[in-house]
Amino acid sequence: MLQKVDDTAPILRINNIEVIYNHVVLVLKGVSLTVPRGGIVAILGANGAGKTTTLKAVSNLLKAERGEVTKGNIQFEGNEIQELSPSDLVKRGCIQVMEGRHCFGHLTIEENLMTGAYTRSDGRARIQDDLEMVYTYFPRLKERRKSLAGYTSGGEQQMCAIGRALMSRPSTILLDEPSMGLAPQLVEEIFEIVKSLNSNEGVSFLLAEQNTNIALKYATYGYILESGRIVLDGRADELRENEDVKEFYLGVGGEGRKSFRDVKHYKRRKRWLS
Repeated sequence: MLQKVDDTAPILRINNIEVIYNHVVLVLKGVSLTVPRGGIVAILGANGAGKTTTLKAVSNLLKAERGEVTKGNIQFEGNEIQELSPSDLVKRGCIQVMEGRHCFGHLTIEENLMTGAYTRSDGRARIQDDLEMVYTYFPRLKERRKSLAGYTSGGEQQMCAIGRALMSRPSTILLDEPSMGLAPQLVEEIFEIVKSLNSNEGVSFLLAEQNTNIALKYATYGYILESGRIVLDGRADELRENEDVKEFYLGVGGEGRKSFRDVKHYKRRKRWLS
């Protein structure tokens, strides 16, 4: 039974989850985080730290890769969601934009966008209104709407993937490595659009990103993952000024340290089920 939505509670809460692949490989080890309603939260860390796995645990895409949440729970809008199918979760308002864009190359940009509305039943007029809304945020997509997605640039495909997610009318978007393979100017443009969608449309974002500089510029809060554990978290402005974050992730500071585990004053905080 669905609980009544509390507008003051986090829209997404991950409570002390563990994720195992193939019944053997432990990837996430007691990860907990929250996404406030209307927030932009960044999961930061090197390749292989567990960022994508965290997003897939929320969107219930792990089973396709023989992965499963074996401990803890995940709550969206106050309800546990581990047993939902990915399409059911989309209907509830949570959708993932996959790493690497994954557009349908043989479809036009507009056809790709329209596939994002497949779970909706609120009529063609409202879907058309939302298509125009997407074009407002991504004018380049309107210019290329009749072009096959496979023949558009990487930046246009990333815009298409985000726009397709918007067509499902989500309250939360899980955004995986949006900067990957894109020129810095395009990365800035896409993050500015994310900021506008957050401010104007009230969409909450949980984004996984290796580009710590750009993520902490636009996020309100950040979590740093290392080897499947959260080793540090805090407000984005505080993380930007943290000396260890500067050294390990922003390219500023001394040499010789390999990881947060080498920092003498680092103490891992236990995270328990709420």
